[in-house]
Amino acid sequence: MRIFSSWLIILVVPAIAEELKLVYQWNQLAAPVLEADQPAIVFNNQEAQESNETFNAYGNIPMGVSHYKGRLFITIPRRRPGIPATLTVINMEKVQQINNPSLSGYPEALTNTLHLDYAADPKRIISVYRTKVDKCDRLWFVDTGHLEYPSNARQVQRPALWVINLKTDRRIQRFEIPASIVEFGYGMAGITVDVEEDKCEDAYAYISDYQWQGLYVYSLAANKMWRFNHIFFSFEPQNGRFIVGGQRFIWNDGLFSAAVGEKHSTTGKRIVYLHAMASTSEIATSNSVLKNETLTYAGSDYNELFLHLGSRGPNTHSASHAYDEQTGVLFFTEVNRNSIGCWNTAHDFSADNHGIVHLDNINMIYPSDLTIDNDGVMWVISNRLPIWIYSRLNETDFNFRIWRQTAEKAIEGTICARPRA
Repeated sequence: MRIFSSWLIILVVPAIAEELKLVYQWNQLAAPVLEADQPAIVFNNQEAQESNETFNAYGNIPMGVSHYKGRLFITIPRRRPGIPATLTVINMEKVQQINNPSLSGYPEALTNTLHLDYAADPKRIISVYRTKVDKCDRLWFVDTGHLEYPSNARQVQRPALWVINLKTDRRIQRFEIPASIVEFGYGMAGITVDVEEDKCEDAYAYISDYQWQGLYVYSLAANKMWRFNHIFFSFEPQNGRFIVGGQRFIWNDGLFSAAVGEKHSTTGKRIVYLHAMASTSEIATSNSVLKNETLTYAGSDYNELFLHLGSRGPNTHSASHAYDEQTGVLFFTEVNRNSIGCWNTAHDFSADNHGIVHLDNINMIYPSDLTIDNDGVMWVISNRLPIWIYSRLNETDFNFRIWRQTAEKAIEGTICARPRA
C-alpha cells in the first residue's frame, strides 16, 4: 500500500553533462487515430463501439517507451477506465510535430479492445506497463491481464507474456503465466530480454514483480517459466520515502527492473543487474544462475548466488535501468531526483562512481522508463505520475515527454566516461 508521508528529502545533486533531447511532449493523450489498414478504433471522444467505456483523456498516462527502426512503442496501463489502447505506436517518419502527436493502437486497435462485459480473450491485451525490443527484431511485453480501476479492480484474464515479430507485426508467442508462478498480474512492471543475435530461439525474458517481489524467468526455447525469490527483491524500509513534484509519500515497491550486462569474453556469461524501487541498492547475479531452472526446485539454496553490490547513493531510487554495450555504462531513471543517472561498470560500484547525465526538476518529473535500442540510442519517458496519483495534473501544461540521446554522447564530461583504469 502506498501511504502519504510528510518527510522532507534533501537532494544533493552533482554536476551534470549534456542533456537529453526532447522528442515528443503531450499535455494529455488523445484517443488513438486509425492507420489506413486498421479496423475501427475501440472508442473515441464521439462514439463508443464495442467497449462499455467512454474515452477518459485524464486517465491515459503513458508509462513505457521502446524504439525500433523509426517506430516508438508507448504503453498506457489501464489504471483508470476509458483507455482505448494499452499498447500504442508512433511512426516517427509520419509524425514529426513535437507537441501532442497522435498514437495508434498496436499491433492494431482490435487487439487492444476490451469486451463489453470484460470477458477474457487470449487474442486481446488488457494492460501493459513496459516493452522491450530484442536483437532479433521482436517486441516483448507482459499483459498483466488486470484492470487497476480504483472502484472496480479485476483480473480479467491470466497474465501473459507476448512476443511480436516487428518485421511482420504478428504475434509469434503468447505464454500464459500460471498461477503457480503468480496469482495476480498487476505487479509485473518491468521486463528485459537476454538473447544473442545468432541464437534468437535461445532467448530468455526476465520479468520483475514489485508487488509480489519475485523474478520470473521465461525460456522461449522450452516455452516454460520459473520463479526466483530472494530477500534482496524486497523494498528497503529506510528508503521508502519519496518526494516527487511536490508530493511526499511512502512506497513499498519491491523488485522493479532487470538489466543484462556485458558478455564475458571467455565464459559467454553475462551479469544481470537488479533493483527494487523503494531502495537505493543494486543487486547482481549471473545469467547462468537465472537460466538454471533446477535452482528453483524445492530444497535448493541459491541465496548466495545473488550479490548485494552496494548503494547508489542518497535519493537514487530508480524505476527502470538499462545497460549499453558500447560504453559499458548502466543508466538509471532516478525518480526521486528527476534525473538520469549512470555508472560505468568498469569501475567499482560505489556512490562516488555514479554520475548524472540529465537532470530537470521542471520537465523530467518522474522518468518512468528507459530503454536503449539496438543502435545505442537511449529513450526515456517522463510522466509526472505521483502528481497524477496524489494531486492533479495541470492539463494545460506539458505533462508527458519522451527524450533521447546516444549513450556515448550522454556520458560525455561525466564520471561515467572515465576509461578503465
